[in-house]
Amino acid sequence: MHLGELKVGCVGGGTRLPGLLGGLKINPWLSLNAVVTMFDSGGSSGQLRDELGVLPPGDVLKCALALSRNEGEARRVLLSRLPVLENHARLAGHTGGNLLLSMMEQYSGDFVAAVDGLRSLLGCKGRVWPVSTEPASICAEYGDGTETRGEVEVDAGQSRGSQVKRVWLEPQASIHPAVDEAIRAFDAVIIGPGSFFTSLMPPLLVRGVKEALAEVRGPIILIANLLTEGRGMAGFTAADEAQWVSQAIGRPIDVVVANTGRPSDETLARYASEHKQPLELGVLEPHVEPVLGEFWRTAIARHDRRRLSFAVWSVLSQRLLESSQDVPEIQRAL
Repeated sequence: MHLGELKVGCVGGGTRLPGLLGGLKINPWLSLNAVVTMFDSGGSSGQLRDELGVLPPGDVLKCALALSRNEGEARRVLLSRLPVLENHARLAGHTGGNLLLSMMEQYSGDFVAAVDGLRSLLGCKGRVWPVSTEPASICAEYGDGTETRGEVEVDAGQSRGSQVKRVWLEPQASIHPAVDEAIRAFDAVIIGPGSFFTSLMPPLLVRGVKEALAEVRGPIILIANLLTEGRGMAGFTAADEAQWVSQAIGRPIDVVVANTGRPSDETLARYASEHKQPLELGVLEPHVEPVLGEFWRTAIARHDRRRLSFAVWSVLSQRLLESSQDVPEIQRAL
């Protein structure tokens, strides 16, 4: 086996993708790239988008913080929310990092340049890419034929019990050219974890992403979520996630990393009261390799960073490094 640096893309957004990035960044053999959804309509990001006309900065910020040299201190400072200040009430509730990134975008006139500037300030180990710089919203059609628009509204529909039948972006956004080039050079792609219909699916629906992913010769790995998301996802499985993603990107999912661990009965009951149940594996297509492990080990539904990063590395090393003698182009000497 010849150890060489692997260029890996991690696709998604929300609060779960940063956890994956934070676990993987300690691996010296990985060159990390976060390809982040840009269609957040809630909270501080949505407000800044509506008031200042900037792109929603929240998901990009969280990924940059996860890859930063001093993640704990960076999060403490840049995720702090501004208090109510006299004559500056509109700034109250925004995080310092969201305001900083929005200011950098307005100053440079280029969101990608602003993200690169933030990455340099934080000393990030890896790149953070906004999948698109064109404004759009996630839309969903439910089983009863009703439709809704916006991240918050789509999530709310699921919570009420509406089952998502179809999702799309409106207006249709196109992949940023630099991101298109970056994806085509990845050795492997990891999708998830994160809110399935509002964090994972949107970047896959961007025009050009399917074509870029077709050029990735290594495995497409899906990190299955720990829980379903509201009554509308009752009975949803990791196999269903894989099928939705595969249809969106026009190629098979190669590996599904899924959780077999269960927390205490008290924790399960608390999530059950929110109509959230452990995500079962379901029946995977024969070509999909399941990688199973106990990734849920606390009272909060979050993947154990260390365990997840080792599971991902085991897949990458087996599928890429052990076969590298037959694929010399991935043997990048360090």
